[in-house]
Amino acid sequence: MRLFLMLAAALAVAAPAVAQPAPQPPAPLPVRGVVTKLEATRLTVKPKSGKPVTVDLTPDWTVQVTKPIAVTEIKEGSFIGTSEIPQADGSGKSLEVHVFPPGVKVGEGHYAWNLRKGSMMTNGTVGKVTAGAKGRELQVSYSTGQRKIVVPPKVPVVQITGGTRPLVKAGVPVFFVAFPKPGAAGGLITGAVAVGENGAAPPM
Repeated sequence: MRLFLMLAAALAVAAPAVAQPAPQPPAPLPVRGVVTKLEATRLTVKPKSGKPVTVDLTPDWTVQVTKPIAVTEIKEGSFIGTSEIPQADGSGKSLEVHVFPPGVKVGEGHYAWNLRKGSMMTNGTVGKVTAGAKGRELQVSYSTGQRKIVVPPKVPVVQITGGTRPLVKAGVPVFFVAFPKPGAAGGLITGAVAVGENGAAPPM
């Protein structure tokens, strides 16, 4: 559950906002990479490119597992998140889909994401589901609108489930959202880490 709340907070900050009189706080950082070092209160990850990222872990940090499922498991009423590329016709082409547990609805909306250049994140409730010429077509609704999302064949589709801390260790691919620490010391902190089932990389 903590991962969902952390991700929701991250997305709320990342989403475009109406102009405010006060400056916005530093945006959270989605991090993807392989664990190189895990200490009692710190985690270091090597991304595909760039320097290693070291974050502090909250005392109650949790682990979530992304488990592959068939796209047919996405039903009307499912609450999903999908990294997607906007298409010329106004639809979105999925890069991945992650299905939240029943009753969990966080990060609702449509906003910029950093999985790939030009990608967006859409979180919402699935309505009509149809089989289209280019893949599974989902009507996804959120508080400010609705989008048609096309999930091409072979796009990763996962269910988010609970996990345990021993799953996070050197050599394991992970995903998490890091938040700037308050105060002059700076640095980053996270309270949740996602791993893929059987050592796979989380697709988010």
